[in-house]
Amino acid sequence: MTRRQIASMIDHTVLNPASPGSAFRDCCRFAAENGCASVCVCPFAVADCANALRGTGVAVCTVVGFPHGTAATAAKVAEARIAMADGATEIDMVVNPSKVVDGDWEYVERDISEVVRAVHAEGAVLKVIFECCLLDDAQKARLCGICTAAGADFVKTSTGYGKGGATVADVRLMAANVGPGVKIKAAGGIHSADEVRALLAAGATRFGCSRTADILSGFPE
Repeated sequence: MTRRQIASMIDHTVLNPASPGSAFRDCCRFAAENGCASVCVCPFAVADCANALRGTGVAVCTVVGFPHGTAATAAKVAEARIAMADGATEIDMVVNPSKVVDGDWEYVERDISEVVRAVHAEGAVLKVIFECCLLDDAQKARLCGICTAAGADFVKTSTGYGKGGATVADVRLMAANVGPGVKIKAAGGIHSADEVRALLAAGATRFGCSRTADILSGFPE
């Protein structure tokens, strides 16, 4: 694949809470120049990034319930609505891993479904972050089924702030357990073109990356 084709599958990411304003401006400039799918930025930066990217074709994505997923469902819904009002058209929400580990699947289903409904009501895209490093394979598979039933657009491997990031094994597991129409975003610790190629072969179609320049340098023009 070409550099431009890969860039169109990347959410160019700045989520470090100590990032200066220049990091978000540089993120937008890079994404527009290279044709990234989106910028994925801290919620407070959404409005500025949406203004900077207007007319470029690059979407603005942000995070909800990030990074731990333990916020109340109503808070996640409110965060999503604020972000969309500011100009975000893609929302990455974190599931509540405590409820997953406890097997409180009714809570998990409601948590995801309510955010999906709020996001889709505004015509935006919803990605559900599992934080796979905290869960076993049976829990991940169950989450894939819940996300499919809820109508999520993507399932996503990681926040990038857990003890582990995207793995080929997790992407394969997700690909085997999601239903038609649910895509897979690999994120967390992706640093090279070879890693992207492996995750792409496993079934990922979107990538969350902060080291996008390094990754793109490994693909032909």
